[in-house]
Amino acid sequence: MVNEDNSRTGRETDGNESGVSSGTLSSPSRRRAFLGSVGAAAAVGLAGCMGGGGSGPSGAFKIGVLAPEPSKNPIGSSIANAAKYAATTLNENDGVLGNDVEVVVKDTHEDPATGKSKYQELTVGEEVDFTTGVFTSEVMLNLMDSIAEQSTVHMNAGSATPDTAKQVKADYEKYKYYFRSGPVNSHYLGQNMIDFADAKFSDLGWDSVAVLAEDYAWTEPVTSVLEDKLAATGVDVPISKRYASGTSDFSPIYDDIESSDADAAYVVMAHTGTSAIVQWAKQQRAFEFGGIHVPMQFPSYYGSVNGANRYAVVQNSATPNAAVTEKTMPFNEGYYDQFDSYPVYTGYHTYDAVMSYVNAATAADSRNADDVIPEIESQSFTGTAGTVSYYGQDQAYPHDLVYGQDAAWPLWFQWQEGDGSGSQTTLWPDELASGSYQKPPWV
Repeated sequence: MVNEDNSRTGRETDGNESGVSSGTLSSPSRRRAFLGSVGAAAAVGLAGCMGGGGSGPSGAFKIGVLAPEPSKNPIGSSIANAAKYAATTLNENDGVLGNDVEVVVKDTHEDPATGKSKYQELTVGEEVDFTTGVFTSEVMLNLMDSIAEQSTVHMNAGSATPDTAKQVKADYEKYKYYFRSGPVNSHYLGQNMIDFADAKFSDLGWDSVAVLAEDYAWTEPVTSVLEDKLAATGVDVPISKRYASGTSDFSPIYDDIESSDADAAYVVMAHTGTSAIVQWAKQQRAFEFGGIHVPMQFPSYYGSVNGANRYAVVQNSATPNAAVTEKTMPFNEGYYDQFDSYPVYTGYHTYDAVMSYVNAATAADSRNADDVIPEIESQSFTGTAGTVSYYGQDQAYPHDLVYGQDAAWPLWFQWQEGDGSGSQTTLWPDELASGSYQKPPWV
């Protein structure tokens, strides 16, 4: 779980609440001890004053990672492991600015208050160079003022709410330390659902769809885009429903969809997705199924639901078998070699987040956040899930990952079965397609 040496493979700290390595008390450690002696409140104020000013951190180049339950949650483990894999890769290539790279992981438990506490431990206690990760939008939003106070860059690699970028837009000087390396924000996740509908619904035979979205903050911008634009693609939308976040029985909702004669349920789900797909398959409902469904993005999901997800169509940032860019497959292979599993989408974005920050720090030849930020803002490089570049101050979502065919452009796959196991068969974009759509036999 914990590798606390300072070897060239990088120090890794999983859920280690102290996050402090043993051995001789180094200068940063003495400073942490001093901070502890003056009390938390004073420490926060002192670190905030030191953050973006001065020469920046010294000693090992530290990556602070915030992940939900990284020991058992695939989303959290992908965040933590991708950061560790990035550190391994960097240390094999002389580290960053002549320093070894270390990774310190803290567990947010998907709780806003816990996330804030762990962020303070990373920035004040561990004095990391920057932080990355965070899956839940509610946790991310609760960190924004702390990020501003610490003047330490955070590279978001999981949550989707565009409200964070709106804060950067409203007060750039205060919130400029926040960036989103992926996924694209939920406004553009909705736009991508429109683009997929426009490109592929006719091939799928979906002339009418029922929109279903779980009632969480991250889905609000998605459903707003669908309400504004989906009908304009030529598809009939007889039902558009935001259902309660605690829903576990989808039978009444599915009865309404069948009564509407919709060809498919076009869904926006994360927390409630497994009940929805299992009941759809078990009840063999008379409509097809597709959309944003976070659990179905997991490469191992087919076995965990006994193939209930077969025939479902899913949006994703990248998969283990689709070469989104020239870097996707080398990342997949290296990650698998190190962890004996493939990442979910948060893994691709965390790796890209780390490399984005490192590229900028190297270009700036500095570990000072205020020197690094202009380099992040101006960069454009090939990541594992597309081209990584960020919207500018004068655009609607400053510091968010740019969406588009030449930027970040999610793919769509269908769960199909081959040789008794499931595979994520890419359907779109066409240049990545590895198969054709299969209609559920009971529809």
